[in-house]
Amino acid sequence: MSTSHAPPYPTTTATAAYPLRWLALAAVLTAEIMDLLDATIVGIAAPSIQADLGGDTTVIQWIAAGYTLAFAVGLITGGRLGDLYGRRRMFLVGLVGFVAASALCGLAVSPAMLVTSRVVQGLFGAVLIPQGFGLIKSMFPPRELGAALGSFGPAIGLSAVGGPILAGALIAADPAGLGWPAIFLINVPIGLACLVLAWRVLPESRAEHGPRPDPVGMLLVTVGLVLFVFPLVQGRELGWPGWVFALLAAAVPVLAVFALHQVRRSRAGRSPLVEPGLFRMRAFSGGLLVGIVFFAGMTGLILALSLHLQLGLGFTPLAAGVTQAPWALGTAIGAVVCGAGLGRRFGRPVLQVGAVVMAAGIGVLLATLTDGQVSGWQLAPGLFICGFGMGLLVALLFDIVLAGVSLPMVGSASGVLNANQQLGSVAGVAVLGTVFFQLFEAGDPLAAIRAVLWATAALVLLAGALALLLPRRARDEE
Repeated sequence: MSTSHAPPYPTTTATAAYPLRWLALAAVLTAEIMDLLDATIVGIAAPSIQADLGGDTTVIQWIAAGYTLAFAVGLITGGRLGDLYGRRRMFLVGLVGFVAASALCGLAVSPAMLVTSRVVQGLFGAVLIPQGFGLIKSMFPPRELGAALGSFGPAIGLSAVGGPILAGALIAADPAGLGWPAIFLINVPIGLACLVLAWRVLPESRAEHGPRPDPVGMLLVTVGLVLFVFPLVQGRELGWPGWVFALLAAAVPVLAVFALHQVRRSRAGRSPLVEPGLFRMRAFSGGLLVGIVFFAGMTGLILALSLHLQLGLGFTPLAAGVTQAPWALGTAIGAVVCGAGLGRRFGRPVLQVGAVVMAAGIGVLLATLTDGQVSGWQLAPGLFICGFGMGLLVALLFDIVLAGVSLPMVGSASGVLNANQQLGSVAGVAVLGTVFFQLFEAGDPLAAIRAVLWATAALVLLAGALALLLPRRARDEE
């Protein structure tokens, strides 16, 4: 008889359905939603923050970009840490750090303190978020895995458009006279509740063969991503000087050396930070292309729309947030329609129809945003159609991309997939933000938002076309 003691928390394997899996999924999705709300919430709150703390438009950009930069750079390493030291453990560490950093954001008394706290928040988010996919893969049997993975799409979509709504509501309600800090401090009670739930129901899960750390790989990918992301978030404010493009060019050989290092490490039988085998999977490699293009357009549009409603049309933060509610409603309905069987029955074409519908919704917005004042009610039909198409698209994307990834690779896959999403988002904010601000500052707010809408429609349709690279259905690896 064994005399070993049971661990102080539940464990599970990839072959058994974990009894508390749906509660555990709720904890994972709560963390995901909290992170994504924080990534999009600043667009509505930025004018209030600037009025209180001071600073120029660079400060506004870095309140969002500091988080995004740290999050994007840390995701690949964060995903692998779960394989190394346990996904439950890293989830809890990331959640505690994220909540503490959120509190520091809310208590910030200067732009420098707020930006620094946002960077710390992003780093802990990079440890927290990648653990979710691995935990889900280890908890759910194959028959339920599609529904579990598919829940990430609606969570991401609703959070992306829900951030401005929540920010506007909090700023208008001004709970306890807090003002804009409420958008960060709300993470504290939600995060603590999530922590209690996660502590009680999450099972431990890690790679079976005990992969070893890859410090050289961690250094190379961190340097490469900083060289890529930093100039994108700073280029517009600095007028795109030559050194910005030099840094972008330098990122290419650094990331190429990283890729070569990963291949050699894998061939030598040592654990790579990123599993090279992932990129031989049609669903995964194709999904990266679809994701980076789609999230570039979506995130850039959300930022530009939030700013245009306030700065161009004079909406209050609450009105600007509520105006985007039809987008969130459309996303929820689209995701439900897809998840109710449409996506599993027809597969990839549903994703492509979603891209076309979203582009059509953007077309309705273009027809609505003409000279003169526009009300939220007038914008509602276009926003709803846009959200419905987005719900169809994102609800299916993650199921197709991740369903065929084996559990030993899931930490690596999760880190890469989340990093890819963030790289698309930061590129979208940089490029579409540059387009928006250049036209806005030239005195033509209407031309600014219309240019962003046209660019987003093109990117969404491109994502739909790139979806041809995906297998028709989840787990149909070819």
